[in-house]
Amino acid sequence: MNDHPAIIFAAAMIFVFGLFSRLADRSPLTAPMIFVAVGMLVGPAGLGFFHPELDGDLVHILTEITLILVLFVDASTIDLKKLLADRAVPSRMLLIGLPLTMLLGTLIAWPLFPEVGIWSLLLMALILSPTDAALGQAVVKSEKVPERVRRWISVESGLNDGIALPPIFACIAVLTLGLGGSDKHWGLFLLQQVVLGAAIGGGVGWAGGRLVTWFSARGWMSHTFQQLVSGSLAILCFALAELVHGNGFIAAFAGGLLLGSSTRSAEIRERIQEFGEAFGQQLILIVFMIFAMVMVPLALPHWDLAAWIYALLSLTVIRMLPVGLSLIGARLDLSTALFLGWFGPRGIASVLYLLLVANLLGVGGYERILSVIVLTVLLSVFLHGASAVPLSRAYGGRDIAPAGLGHEN
Repeated sequence: MNDHPAIIFAAAMIFVFGLFSRLADRSPLTAPMIFVAVGMLVGPAGLGFFHPELDGDLVHILTEITLILVLFVDASTIDLKKLLADRAVPSRMLLIGLPLTMLLGTLIAWPLFPEVGIWSLLLMALILSPTDAALGQAVVKSEKVPERVRRWISVESGLNDGIALPPIFACIAVLTLGLGGSDKHWGLFLLQQVVLGAAIGGGVGWAGGRLVTWFSARGWMSHTFQQLVSGSLAILCFALAELVHGNGFIAAFAGGLLLGSSTRSAEIRERIQEFGEAFGQQLILIVFMIFAMVMVPLALPHWDLAAWIYALLSLTVIRMLPVGLSLIGARLDLSTALFLGWFGPRGIASVLYLLLVANLLGVGGYERILSVIVLTVLLSVFLHGASAVPLSRAYGGRDIAPAGLGHEN
């Protein structure tokens, strides 16, 4: 039961950090930076106070619940009407930039890690493709940055983790079931997982949103239980999908997306999202600390020159080149394209997918790709966290707005 002391320490850290959270908002230090640094310090790679187990039940359950809530809440924050009205840039980044990032990440990894199979390299590239706007929170909160640019970053990070999920599970299916063996029917199994997961999750989210709107309009539903909707519906989406052999994580993402669009009252939608984000933030910070305690010691021996090269390329060329290519013809100035390209941090989605894969596939045989993912996330936490405030000021301070969009602050 080595997990419990680490979880207790992480919970205490959240309380202590909360006491100074307003001061932290004014500093260049972000919450993920602090929790990751403390996790490395007190874990086996540092002072060795805590030794949580990767395959422990508590870590596994915490990972699943956090991933369910992150997928659901991220999707629920997307306003589909606004997205459709201003879809040009987000759709380019998601439909062109994201697949190119996955492809380029795989191609660059191939010569750097010749001993690793292609499906494992693809899995690594997929896990590192989602972005996390929370690591650059100063960007999406800064009034100096044009509102449209902030929305594009938020929309991309809100949707790309869910979009990356089906191909990640496809890779896991190939690695575990294999491409041969007609008795495995892995393709049919994956299709069933995606279709049933999306259908059930979407149905639960849509029905839940409509019911909340209807009962709230008649004064039958309290504000407290409006806030509790995100947690209950997220778990309901997951559980119902898993009951019929659909994918519960895809269901959670689809449920959040449909909940956000079917809840007609902006005030109710805001209450739902506020609770989900606050509760999710607690879990995310605990996961970041457990990640630093558990995964860093496992990854450390495998950080050679190739791992460092790939990690740095993942945050620059592999991310920024596809974004730049996807924005050709979007009438954006170079500063905006570079800004959007750089602020694609690898954060909680990559960590959760990493822990999920480690639980499903185990670490043995996958040490190489898992160590590269850990290194990339670590660099992103500190590099993107530290650069968020100064680059937001530099970008917004020059009053630069997307070409043809006017100056929005």
